[in-house]
Amino acid sequence: MKIAITGATGLVGKRLVERLYPTHQLLILTRNEAKAQKTFPASAYPKLEIVTYLPTETGPWQGAISGCDGVINLAGAPIAEQRWTASYKQEILRSRQVGTDKLVEAIAKAQTKPKVLINASAIGYYGTSETATYIETSAMGSDFLAEVCQKWETAARQAEAHGTRTVILRFGIVLAKEGGALGKMLLAFNTFMGGPLGTGKQWVSWIHRDDLVALITTALAEDSWQGVYNATAPNPVTMGQLAQALGAVIKRPSWLPVPGFVLELLLSDGAKVVLEGQKVLPQRTEAAGFQFKFTNVGAALKDLLHP
Repeated sequence: MKIAITGATGLVGKRLVERLYPTHQLLILTRNEAKAQKTFPASAYPKLEIVTYLPTETGPWQGAISGCDGVINLAGAPIAEQRWTASYKQEILRSRQVGTDKLVEAIAKAQTKPKVLINASAIGYYGTSETATYIETSAMGSDFLAEVCQKWETAARQAEAHGTRTVILRFGIVLAKEGGALGKMLLAFNTFMGGPLGTGKQWVSWIHRDDLVALITTALAEDSWQGVYNATAPNPVTMGQLAQALGAVIKRPSWLPVPGFVLELLLSDGAKVVLEGQKVLPQRTEAAGFQFKFTNVGAALKDLLHP
C-alpha cells in the first residue's frame, strides 16, 4: 500500500513508520522537512518520500494524496506541553479541525482517492469523571477538550462523503519512555521525587505505544473497521496505581505526590490532562476482534523500561 502519514515525527508516528517501512510505500507530510530527514535519514529509509506542507492551508501538497491507498492523520499541536493561553487554545483546535479539513479537501480533489482515512482523536471527547465509565457510544463531555475532539472527528467524517472509509481512534494516555505522561513521571522518579500527579484518585486510561501502533495498522488493513474505536487498554488504573506500578518496575519510591497546584502553575488549563481523568473501556475495539498484547499496566511498564 501507499500510505500518507501526518504527525510522523511524533511519539506515535515515529514508531508507526518503523513498523510500516519498508513493507509499504510511505509518504510523510511534514511542516519541518529538516526534522523529518533527521528522524528518518535517507541511509535508513531510502524509499521514504517526504513532502513539506502547511497543514491548515490549501496548497500544492494536496496533490500528493492522489494515488495513496490510505491516509493516517496524527497531526495536532501538543496538548500538555505548555500553558493554555487563549491563542494556544485556538492553535490546539485549529491544528486539528482545520488541519483535518484540509486533508479531507485533498482527498476530495484526488483523482485516485484513498480507500481509508485513519484519524486520531482522544478520550478527552468524553470529558472527565472519577466515577463514570465510558465506551465508544457514550455522550461527549462539555469542556474544551471535548469540543476540540468533536470538531476534529466531524472534520474527519467528511471523508466518508468521498467514498473513503473513515476510522477514528480515540487515544488514551500513550505509554512510551521517550515522552508523554510516562516521560514526565520518569524525570521525577529518577530524582527520587516520584509519585502520583495530583490526588492519585483520577483514572488513567492508558495504552502501550506498540498496541496503539498495532491498532492503527489493523484499522488500516481491515475493511470492516469504520467509525469510532477507543484506543485504550481494557484495564484502566488510577494515577496512584500507575505511580505504584512504575515505582515497583524501576525500584524507586512512589509515595511523594506532585501537587496539582504545581502543574497548574506550569500548564494552566493544560494540567487538566493529568489532574482529571476518565475511565474508558475499548468495548467496540475488542468486539471487532482486536487483541491487546498489554492489558496489565505493570507488564506494559516492564516491557517499556526493561525490554
